Amino acid sequence: MGSFSKQMTEVFNKSLQTAKRQYLRKHMPPAELKLWQHIKARQINGRRFRRQYGIRNYIVDFYSPELKLIIEIDGDSHFQENRSYDKKRQQYIESLGLKVLRFTNHEVYYALEQVLNTIKQQTSK
Repeated sequence: MGSFSKQMTEVFNKSLQTAKRQYLRKHMPPAELKLWQHIKARQINGRRFRRQYGIRNYIVDFYSPELKLIIEIDGDSHFQENRSYDKKRQQYIESLGLKVLRFTNHEVYYALEQVLNTIKQQTSK
């Protein structure tokens, strides 16, 4: 196996996470499900997003490999007990050359058009 192939299986969608990723796709929080309805099937500038995608030991909400763009939807737990974990996680992900867009549940529920416009701006590049 070439070094690039080996890196891909060691970093992206590791097979050890398959069951967890499948579970998360079947049990998406309402805010993630709401956004997914608007970004799946290449609805945003023809760009493909994958949901519950594995990157090393982390699973991100949405990922576009073509754009190297991650979209994270943060619920209440991200503002309390998970703040330092999220910071470490994001630093690692960005060290791979990936960009992270973060939105809150509140933004998805009450400012969806603004969220979608932000994503459209990032995907038109």
